[in-house]
Amino acid sequence: MRKTAFARLMLGARTDPAIVASIPCVRKPGLCGVARVNRGYVAGVERYLSAFQTLAPMRPYRTLSLSLIAVVTTATALHAHDLFFRLRAYFVAPGTAMRLPVLNGTFSKSENSISWDRVRDLSVVGPAGRASIDSAAWDTRGDTSFLAYTPTVAGTHVAGLSTRPRELDEKAADFNKYLADDGVPDILALRTRTGTLTSNARERYQKHVKAIFQVGDARTDGWRTALGYPAELVPTSNPYDVKVGGSLAFRCLVDGTPVPNQYVMIGGRRPDDTRLPARHARCDKQGVVHVNIDAAGIWYVKFIHMTPVTDGAVTFESKWASLTFGVR
Repeated sequence: MRKTAFARLMLGARTDPAIVASIPCVRKPGLCGVARVNRGYVAGVERYLSAFQTLAPMRPYRTLSLSLIAVVTTATALHAHDLFFRLRAYFVAPGTAMRLPVLNGTFSKSENSISWDRVRDLSVVGPAGRASIDSAAWDTRGDTSFLAYTPTVAGTHVAGLSTRPRELDEKAADFNKYLADDGVPDILALRTRTGTLTSNARERYQKHVKAIFQVGDARTDGWRTALGYPAELVPTSNPYDVKVGGSLAFRCLVDGTPVPNQYVMIGGRRPDDTRLPARHARCDKQGVVHVNIDAAGIWYVKFIHMTPVTDGAVTFESKWASLTFGVR
């Protein structure tokens, strides 16, 4: 949601259709699945603010509105932690002592590290095959996790990290905003169709991340390896064979099976660290998403696959996957 428009709504401009229309999920229904989703969310915000306005004159109401913005923003930020490998260099020489950072937060900043007890699998695939990595190579000091690894043989390598499931209780408004912002429009549309937008959620989530990096000049087939994670992106060709102006395709797997129509988000950074334009796409009938490579830099491809659950413990289960690689 565009912050300025959301803030103006919070500050009382609730009936201005131009402001409501400026919110991406309202203006562009494809972003959230259906146009009325965020109108319902905005209506809920309006009800909260109307209650505040009844209880207080305009100046305190404005203060309360600003406080509510902070609360909503904080609650969403606490949940919406993407997980990425973001290497400092995706092209290295054999024998380079690497420290592969894992960002738990956004693609720009890690907010906390991943303790070893949360690690389900940590592996590196090189020309000689897949090797499991133990805790001695995992550094969690500070807010960023690091994998220490020294490749000795030239080739295309893959690093993979899979985390154990966790559960989280979420208020309805926070959950709806997370679905809209983080690329889960199908569940948002489902909640709209079933009239459950005001229902709180309990989510079981797990995250699985990979990075493909090139050691020396030799291209090898490690990029083909599916690590068997509950959610995973596997390219259909070696990313290090592509040049700017070309394209790549990635198979989106959930529990080893391709997922047709999966919503996928794409982005990254140019060599000068400016952002690549964020974009989204859908997988085709074979569960493959196609990405046009229009700039050099660090690229990510990611998705969240979420399903309703009726096991009595949670109401939704999500499986997150991300993959990063370099282009020059």
